[in-house]
Amino acid sequence: MEYRIDMKNKPLGRVATEVAIILQGKKHADYDPKNIGKDSVVLENWQHTALTGRKFTEKLYHRHTGYMGHLKTLTFRQAFEKNPRQVIRDTVRRMLPKNFLNQRRLTNLKFANND
Repeated sequence: MEYRIDMKNKPLGRVATEVAIILQGKKHADYDPKNIGKDSVVLENWQHTALTGRKFTEKLYHRHTGYMGHLKTLTFRQAFEKNPRQVIRDTVRRMLPKNFLNQRRLTNLKFANND
């Protein structure tokens, strides 16, 4: 089954938890944690998602290049302007169980092209 979720003015975390539950297959009676899940999710209006509070400017994403002193930091605003699909995808990925099915479940996450 394909779920279509409209993200317009909805908090990113609330939508991400709903998507993670669907991708795991927990909406079915025959849910089994060792299976990928049969459902796919299409996100619409993902460019207009919202964050509560001051997270848009104060939420930070860190990554390290591997060299001493090379900790790179981006605010949510910078990361979202650079690649909004990747920010949403990473939010959902972090809410899925950390196991070998994580990447296979994320293949069922799609973005609608309503630019």
